[in-house]
Amino acid sequence: MDTAPNNTLERWLTGPRFGSLPSPSSLPAPKLSFEFFPPKNEKLEADLWTCIRRLEPLGPRFVSVTYGAGGSTRARTHDTVARLARETSLTPAAHLTCVGATREEVDEVARAYWEAGVRHIVALRGDPPAGASQYTPHPGGYAQAEDLVRGLRRIADFDISVGAYPEVHPAALSADADLDFFKRKMDAGANRAITQYFFDTDVYLRFLDRCHAAGITLPIVPGIMPVTNFASVKRFSAMCGASVPAWLEKLFEGLDEDEGTRRMVAATVAAEQVRILQANGVDEFHFYTLNRPDLTYAIAHILGARPTAAA
Repeated sequence: MDTAPNNTLERWLTGPRFGSLPSPSSLPAPKLSFEFFPPKNEKLEADLWTCIRRLEPLGPRFVSVTYGAGGSTRARTHDTVARLARETSLTPAAHLTCVGATREEVDEVARAYWEAGVRHIVALRGDPPAGASQYTPHPGGYAQAEDLVRGLRRIADFDISVGAYPEVHPAALSADADLDFFKRKMDAGANRAITQYFFDTDVYLRFLDRCHAAGITLPIVPGIMPVTNFASVKRFSAMCGASVPAWLEKLFEGLDEDEGTRRMVAATVAAEQVRILQANGVDEFHFYTLNRPDLTYAIAHILGARPTAAA
């Protein structure tokens, strides 16, 4: 005898029941930080500062400014970070890498940041210069991020963030080797890690389990990438080792020429991702803004963030 439900009402009544996520009003607004990239020309510089001024009232814990492959944006990064320190209420964090410079040159940049009032450094190994297929340490430079962290600790009492890869760094020999590299960075004197973006929350939560088992107890802040251009994110993800789940591709299917709907989908996906992580006890998030403020602002609003009284 066929006992399967034979109509909609029976399916509703006999199917599994799922509890809802906590109401946004029942959770405190998460602690947020934002990442920007330095401008390449005057038009992009104006866009960047529009982005900064739009997000500044949300009172993020800090805002970081990226460093191009091979140190290609070193001067622009420094100028942007120094201006953030001078002209805004924000706490700027400067990306600093090991690529293409001696220890003395990197140390000089770090000291210049300290003198400009910048106290937070995001210490990274860095990507190979354009045209290079793999990373090669500079003969007189810091070989890896852990060496850079130790160097920064010798210079001043910086607040130091490092990178983490929940899905394994693309150049790592294995997941265990990657975790060992990560632990050495943390043990060298980092204050926290910020992860590469991911889309399945289980990826991050399983990574936390592995880190805890390895004795890593410092904060590991999840990086959140709101998707506005799915094709572009898919290409970049293939290079940086971040998986793109089939369900995400399905959500953006047929929206190549519909920017408005893409933005609504992006806000929904990112807000749901953060809320699931909040339900699992995570209370701090780092947003990769791509210098596009409105989408990040909307997601932050959904999550309960509001302009601070001082803004």
